[in-house]
Amino acid sequence: MKKIMPRPNRVYCTWAWLLYKEPMRILYHLWLSPSSRKVRIVLGEKKLEFELQLEKTWDRREGFLRLNPAGEVPVLVETNGTAISGGQVISEYLDELHPSLNLMGNGPLERAEVRRICLWFDEKFYAEVIQNLVTEKVMKRFLKQGVPDSNAIRAGKSNICHHLAYISYLVERRTWLAGEAFSLADISAGSHLSCVDYLGDVPWSDYPLAKDWYARIKLRPSFRTLLQDLIPGVQPPKHYQDLDF
Repeated sequence: MKKIMPRPNRVYCTWAWLLYKEPMRILYHLWLSPSSRKVRIVLGEKKLEFELQLEKTWDRREGFLRLNPAGEVPVLVETNGTAISGGQVISEYLDELHPSLNLMGNGPLERAEVRRICLWFDEKFYAEVIQNLVTEKVMKRFLKQGVPDSNAIRAGKSNICHHLAYISYLVERRTWLAGEAFSLADISAGSHLSCVDYLGDVPWSDYPLAKDWYARIKLRPSFRTLLQDLIPGVQPPKHYQDLDF
């Protein structure tokens, strides 16, 4: 007699399929971390899905320190568990892995110029402006390091003028900061400026060329998600989210 095999439980199979979730890459970030914002924009430009995970680095969480012993954001964890640290490192890694949109330029000289401008903002702008404004006004509060240093704030407001003048100089001679194509140089600069702009400390009206360049960046879909960020207890100025500011 032919044995009749039971039919598969289709309801169970359907629910099992619905419960299964593809692993998602995770980006550990902090609100006004320019390097974190840089990676978010690159992921958006590349149209790569990711999950955003806020990491309060001052907590020195053991699980996060295992991902990056330096204890700094950003850290990108790929779907296979690989962890990559550092804004520039992650950005170049993603550009090489997903080359359909080139953000580093063509040829050694173009790539060198992109990296030069990235370094300008990641090191020089960060030390002269971000540390004096964002760190003093926001991070000191979370780190419980006392009141902001008024001298540092004055220095940051003075220093940013030199950087805006340099951006104006570049875009007067080029379409974008590093040349004729939008690149990681623009992403780096825009990421840093967006942090200061959240505090309302960018004198845009004094530098119309820099303002026009930044307005073009704000129009990019990859950038708009940054403008939705809200920091507890710190409200951005009205123009921050305005695409036609």
